[in-house]
Amino acid sequence: MNPRTIAALALSVLGLLSLHAHAAPADAQAVTTIVVPYAPGGPLDTTARALAEAAKGELGTIIIDNRPGAGGNIGLGQVARAAADGKTLGIAAVATIAINPWLYQSMPYDPAKDFAGVTLVARIPNVLVMNSDAARAKGIESLQDLIAYARQHPGKLNYGSGGNGSAGHLAGELFKNMAGIDAVHVPYNGASPAQLALLSREVDFNFDNLAAAAPNIRAGKLTPLAVTTLEPSSQLPAVPTMAATLPGFAIDTWWGLVVPAGTPEASIARLNRVFTEALGGRDIAQRFEMLLATPAPSTAADFDAFMHAERERYAPIVKATGAQVD
Repeated sequence: MNPRTIAALALSVLGLLSLHAHAAPADAQAVTTIVVPYAPGGPLDTTARALAEAAKGELGTIIIDNRPGAGGNIGLGQVARAAADGKTLGIAAVATIAINPWLYQSMPYDPAKDFAGVTLVARIPNVLVMNSDAARAKGIESLQDLIAYARQHPGKLNYGSGGNGSAGHLAGELFKNMAGIDAVHVPYNGASPAQLALLSREVDFNFDNLAAAAPNIRAGKLTPLAVTTLEPSSQLPAVPTMAATLPGFAIDTWWGLVVPAGTPEASIARLNRVFTEALGGRDIAQRFEMLLATPAPSTAADFDAFMHAERERYAPIVKATGAQVD
């Protein structure tokens, strides 16, 4: 074989190798972990798994690590202690970032210093729901009926939440405070166990996020009495707001992706691009729609600013309820 032929073959082989390297995912052998600080099966877990599926083509293997407990503090504390290498993300939510710092006496992380935002994922109204059979048995058809019943039966009602410090817990305490009623809080280890307790009538009512409650509202098993946003929800247009009866009542649920503080800006930018592109995809939109959730992608800087603003907003709300967790 003459030298020209050998050179041509060598160039062809190099070209093929270059093409293969370009076509293959850059992190095909990498492992990325998304820590979900709540039990499996809830909307945060469901959306995290949907995002992992959508992003695996570029990031490689993505593991969902559920670490429930202490209102989400255990799981997010794990993220805060992880290596800042772009390989560990966490699902941060209104409870873990904006509520728990004012609710808990001690925290395993500093929400203002230990994380960098990647992107907001979703914002969803909370909804006050009752077991439909229980509501009928008690003659409750509206928020006003529930308040009247609670006043006539002081201390006899209880409500569930996804844990101490969750948005559902805070909403319940704010409701009690503003309505002048008494009800016992029963914390569960995540949104799914709390909803199962409501369906089995272990508790009388819950403040659940609409994503979690939607399937059982559709099935007629749960009755929505009010949404917790200042404006009515487009998903439940016939359901009044809490503020219509209790002026100023406003709490919603949001969650997003964070990484440990100190993660290189280039890694954050890449993760933001990958996950915001995923959130803009048709498959994600369809999966979120089943949860009555709307994807809410953002820049990393905007998510950082949003989390700061939410911490400031919830400080007086938590103080007004008098809620506290040791």
